[in-house]
Amino acid sequence: MMKTVRISSVQNPIIKRALLLKEKSRERKKSGLFVLEGIRELQLALRGGIVLETFFYCPEIIRQEILDSLGLHQFSALKKIEVSKEVYQKLAHRETTEGIFAIGKSKTHTLDQLIFKRKRPLILIAQAPEKPGNIGALLRTADAADLDAVIIADPKTDLYNPNIIRSSVGCVFTTPIALGSSAHIIRFLQENQIAIYGAALSASKHYVEVDFKCACAIVLGTEATGLSPEWLEKSDQNIIIPMLGEIDSMNVSVSAAILIFEAKRQRDFS
Repeated sequence: MMKTVRISSVQNPIIKRALLLKEKSRERKKSGLFVLEGIRELQLALRGGIVLETFFYCPEIIRQEILDSLGLHQFSALKKIEVSKEVYQKLAHRETTEGIFAIGKSKTHTLDQLIFKRKRPLILIAQAPEKPGNIGALLRTADAADLDAVIIADPKTDLYNPNIIRSSVGCVFTTPIALGSSAHIIRFLQENQIAIYGAALSASKHYVEVDFKCACAIVLGTEATGLSPEWLEKSDQNIIIPMLGEIDSMNVSVSAAILIFEAKRQRDFS
């Protein structure tokens, strides 16, 4: 049985610890813990094998029958904490997350942990993305296209940043994700005979003219600087989305969606 306590003060040490995890990347990395809020996010976290340490709920917001439907009774060591509405509003980013907030244990995300479900995997690689909203959008696109993996090269943002969890709507938990340096990732792709298609403005081929049916990785850089020379030199083929207006770039998540779904179209959406 889960032990239940009630907290009504934001000064409680348990609440202060949760807020620290919410606000400080350093604390998340140090402890190996992170925070999440919302029913969908919680369900996807559990589906993705995330182990919960603490579960907070506000009975003034969430109904008991919904709590019962989450299946948390199976976790005997889980600390279950009832909080007042004032405390919940302090913990949560928005009240519309249905009154639940949890602390979970972070996973490791190394390249050697990736298991591809297809013989010819389709992978998305983002080099040094910084904006949590963009990372979340990339993960949602990867989920929609059922990609084999998302790899973040030279990461600059904590993967368990609450804004990434929120903007990905929980896809961060169910999408196969790996992190690593560009050099390590390039070596991994070459060793596994995965073609590298780098999105670039120069020496590039129109994206619809490229064969995405082979095992391949679509690689995108930041909107500000694009891909590094390291990626451009190692790319098997640079690809471009023609720009018909006055500017020469789009939001990275929009570009990724265009390229990914062209690849899926060529693969008959399989």
